[in-house]
Amino acid sequence: MPIEFTVKDVIHRITAKFVHAFLPDAKKPYNLRAVHQPVLDIHGVASKAEVYNLQTSPKVIEEGMNAGMELIYYLVSDGYKIKTPLFNLRMRLPGEYSGNETRLPPDLFPVARMQTSARFRIYLKDKVNVFIDGIDNNNGYIAEILDETTGLDDDATSPNHLLVIRGWGLKIDGSEENQNNGSIGVFFIPAEGTDGLTEEKASIIAVNEPRTLKIIVPQSLKSGGQYAIKIVTQTSAKNGSLILKNLREMLSESVLSIH
Repeated sequence: MPIEFTVKDVIHRITAKFVHAFLPDAKKPYNLRAVHQPVLDIHGVASKAEVYNLQTSPKVIEEGMNAGMELIYYLVSDGYKIKTPLFNLRMRLPGEYSGNETRLPPDLFPVARMQTSARFRIYLKDKVNVFIDGIDNNNGYIAEILDETTGLDDDATSPNHLLVIRGWGLKIDGSEENQNNGSIGVFFIPAEGTDGLTEEKASIIAVNEPRTLKIIVPQSLKSGGQYAIKIVTQTSAKNGSLILKNLREMLSESVLSIH
């Protein structure tokens, strides 16, 4: 039996705040950042069915989504291009070649490329109103995490890869005591709900700037583990050369899977 996803016609109201721009080539001092709701997994998505007037039961939605996602997983891996009302997904083979190769180079592998559908982009344009609620007085924040080796952001990484962390107020420095006792730096924190993992510290920081950190992912991270990034520093978010009396912490919203 087909599942009918018919939602009531609504205008969405999103609250956003100004946050300090983090890209090096930013031309203005602020970006807008949505004040996000809590993260939802598939079970959480299904549980919201009644809120959006879906007549299908949450259990059926959850089972259907799980089955559909698993099927898409295998179809893309078999070379199909997938089109849905929400996104388009396809496999991409990276690299440049001379034309006589018989296999991918050992450091390259197939990757997935996802793009929001035209239908969803139009829906966002027409149905979402943004309410700007002033400046977010955060004390530094992590905006995005990119694995420079694979080009993937906020998703996955591997030991010994170069990880790029962008944000505002990131520069790591502190008193001699805090530098010596290891309390400042970039730490990989086991994600909530994971067992058997320990906190690990990045021992190599290749770039240490207020808007950009580049670190080497520790070899000791467990394959298959999931970690959030915590930055601990004693510098001021507004002035990276000013050492504060107390330590300052920033925690990433996203979680990295270790391959």
